[in-house]
Amino acid sequence: MIDWTNANILPWLIPVPPLIAFALIFLVTNRSWWLTVITALTGTILSWGLAAAVFLRAVGAPILGLYAPEHFGPNAFGSQVPWMATGATQFNVGVLVDPLTVIMLFMVPLAILMIMLYSVGYMYHDPRRERFFGYMTLFAGAMLTLVVADNLLLLFIGWEIMGFCSYSLIGFWFEKESAYKAGVKAFMTTRVADVIMLLGIAYLFAETGTLNFRDIFFNEEMLHQLATTPALLFGGAFSAAGLIGVFLVVGTIGKSAQFPLHVWLPDAMEGPTPVSAMIHAAAMVSAGVYMVIRMYPLLEAGADPHHGIYSPPLMLMAYIGAFTALFAAVIAISQNDIKRVLAYSTISQLGYMVAALGIGAYVAAAFHLITHGIFKALLFMSSGAVIHGMEHGEHHAHEHGHHPHNVFEDEGKPFDPQDMRNMGGLKDRIPVTWWAFLAGGMSLAGFPLFTAGFWSKDEILAESWNLGLGGEGFGPAIFVFILLVVGAFLTAFYTTRQLALTFAGEPRTEAAEHASLGGPSSLVSIFMQGPLIVLGVLALITGYAGVHPSFPVFGPIFSPGGNPFHDFVAETLMHHPPVSDFNLVFTLVLMLVPLAGIGLGWLMYARKPLAAGQEDPGKVALDAISPAIWRWMENKFYVDELYDWAFVRPSYWVSETLVSQIIDRGVIDGTLHFIARAGVFTGELFKRFNRVVIDGVGDGIPQGIGLFSRWFRFIQSGNVQQYMLMVALSAIVLGIVVFWNLIR
Repeated sequence: MIDWTNANILPWLIPVPPLIAFALIFLVTNRSWWLTVITALTGTILSWGLAAAVFLRAVGAPILGLYAPEHFGPNAFGSQVPWMATGATQFNVGVLVDPLTVIMLFMVPLAILMIMLYSVGYMYHDPRRERFFGYMTLFAGAMLTLVVADNLLLLFIGWEIMGFCSYSLIGFWFEKESAYKAGVKAFMTTRVADVIMLLGIAYLFAETGTLNFRDIFFNEEMLHQLATTPALLFGGAFSAAGLIGVFLVVGTIGKSAQFPLHVWLPDAMEGPTPVSAMIHAAAMVSAGVYMVIRMYPLLEAGADPHHGIYSPPLMLMAYIGAFTALFAAVIAISQNDIKRVLAYSTISQLGYMVAALGIGAYVAAAFHLITHGIFKALLFMSSGAVIHGMEHGEHHAHEHGHHPHNVFEDEGKPFDPQDMRNMGGLKDRIPVTWWAFLAGGMSLAGFPLFTAGFWSKDEILAESWNLGLGGEGFGPAIFVFILLVVGAFLTAFYTTRQLALTFAGEPRTEAAEHASLGGPSSLVSIFMQGPLIVLGVLALITGYAGVHPSFPVFGPIFSPGGNPFHDFVAETLMHHPPVSDFNLVFTLVLMLVPLAGIGLGWLMYARKPLAAGQEDPGKVALDAISPAIWRWMENKFYVDELYDWAFVRPSYWVSETLVSQIIDRGVIDGTLHFIARAGVFTGELFKRFNRVVIDGVGDGIPQGIGLFSRWFRFIQSGNVQQYMLMVALSAIVLGIVVFWNLIR
C-alpha cells in the first residue's frame, strides 16, 4: 500500500500518468480517437493534480494533513533509491522538491494541461491525431521527469527523451519536405550541444563522485574544491567548476536556442501549433534555462557577481544571452509568419533569462521563466487559433468557387494562412482569440503594471542596472542592461506590429473575411478557446507574486511582508541572493521603454492599418536609410546561409566526394575489389593446378591402365594358331638374345 500521507512519495508519481498514457495510446487505444483523447487527458489531469498537491503543500497549504516546513529550502523533501553500482560507490536516483521545483510544478503541468485540451480541438480532423497525442504524452512525462529529478543524470535522460519527441513532432507532417527537414535540423543542432553537455556531466561526476544536486550545491567544501582545482583543459584560465559550467551552458545554448545555435527553433514552427506551444512554453526551450538555474551554484563557484567577480560560465551566459535577446528581437521585426515572430520572441526572451543568470540575477531569471512560460503558451495557442480561423476562411472561399491568393505576391504560390499580410480585421471574427492574444502580447511587450511580463522583465532590468553600478565599469551587467533595454523597446514594437497586422483594420483577403473557428458552441471552438481564457487571466495576474515591496500602491497590496516570490525561490540556494534596491525614478523610466515601443508600433501599424498590397511601413522607413537593412533582417542576417556555406555544403562535399567517391568507392571499394580479384585469380590458379596436376595424375593413371587394357586385349583373340605363332616368335627372339649373350 502507498502511504499517501508521505510527501516524499508524491513527486515520484507526478511523471507516471503521462508515461502510462503514452504506453496505452500506442499499445491499446490508438485505433479510437476518443479513447486516445480520454487516455491523454486523464494522464495529464492526474499529473497536474499530483503537482498541484505538491505545490500547495510546499507553499504552506495543508495537503493530506501536512504543512510545509518553515524554511522549505534547507528542508526540501524527496527520496532516493539505489540505481547502479559505480565501483566502490552506489549511484542513487531520486526525486527532489525544493522551491525551484515547486514553481516549475506550478507552470509546467498547468501549461501542459492547457495545451492538451487545446490540441483536442486543433488536431480534431488530423488523420494521425492518435500518434500525435502519444508523442505529446511522452513529451509531458519527460519534462516532468526532468523537473522532479534530484540529479543531473536523470535530468539528462528526460532532456534527451524530450529531444526525441521534439524531432518526432516538429516533423509530424512529414509529407512536407520543410517539416521533416526542420525535424532533422532541430535534432542535429541540439545534439551538437548535448554531446558537449554530456562531457560536462561526466567531468562533474569524475571530480565529485556524485551528480546529486543537494550533495553538491549544499556542500561549500566541494564547491570550493571545484572552484580551485585547475581544469583538465585550459587549466590556466579555467577551474574544474568553470570548465564544467561552460560545458553545461553550451547544452543550454543548444536547447534554449541561443546564438549561435538558435537556427533550429524558427524552423520548428513547421510542426503543429500545439507542438510549438509545448516546445516554447512548457518543455523544450524552458528546460535549457531551468537546467542552468538548477546548476547555478556550480556556475557561480569561485565568483561573486554582486561584487563584480564573474566566472567563465557566468560571463558566457551574460554576453551570449544579452546579444541573443537583442539579435532575435531585431529579426522578429521583419518576420511576416505569425508563428515565426513568436519563435524569435522566444529566443529573445530566453536570452533575457540567460543574461540575468550571467550577472547573478537568479530569482529574476526564475521569475521570468514562469511568466514567460504562461504568456508564451497563450500566444502560440492564440496564433494557432488564428491560423485555424484563416484555414476555415480559405475553405469557405474554395467552396464558393474562389481561390484565395497572397495579397503581397501573385506568383502561383499556395495561399499562406500564417502570413500576417494575408490577415487583418480578425478581432471582430474571432474575438476571444483577439482578447487572449492581446493579453499575451501585452505581457510579452511588458505593458506596465497590469501584465505579468512587466513585473518579471522589469526585475531583470533593475537587477542589471543595480549590479552595473557596483563599480565594475563597463562590465557584463552594464552590457546586459543596455542590450536588454533596447531589446525591450523592440519587443514592444514588434508585438504591436503583430497585433495590428493580424487583428486591426479590414480583412486583406477573402480568407480573413470569412475566418472562423466554427461557432462558439462547436467542439473545436470550445476546446481551442477555453484554455486561452485561463492562460489569458494568468498572463495578467501571475506577475503580482513578485512585486517589489517598495513599489508604490502595488507593493503594500501584494508584498506587504516582502517579495513573496523572491523570498520563496531564494531558499533554493545555500546563500540567499539579496533583494535589489528599489528606485522609483529608474522604474518610471523603465516603464516608458515598452510604452515607447507600443506607441511607435501603434503609429506605424495600428493608427492607419495596412491595406491589401501595401508595403510594410517598417520596410519603407528602413529602405529610406538603406534597402539592405530590411533585406538582412528579413533573411535573418543570413546566418542559415552562412551555416549552409560553412557547414552543410562542406559536409555534403565531404560525404559525396571525399567519403563516397574517394574513401568509399576509391579506397574501401577499391580494396575490396582488389581482394576479390586476387581471390578470383588465386581460385583460378588452384583450379588449373587441380585440373592439370591433381586431376591429371588422378585421372591419368586409370586412363593409362584403360588404354593399356584396350591395347592388350587385342592379344586375347581366341585364335590358337596365332597364339602358337606368337610363342614361336617369342622363342626365336629369346633364343637370339641368349645366343647373343653367349657369343659376347
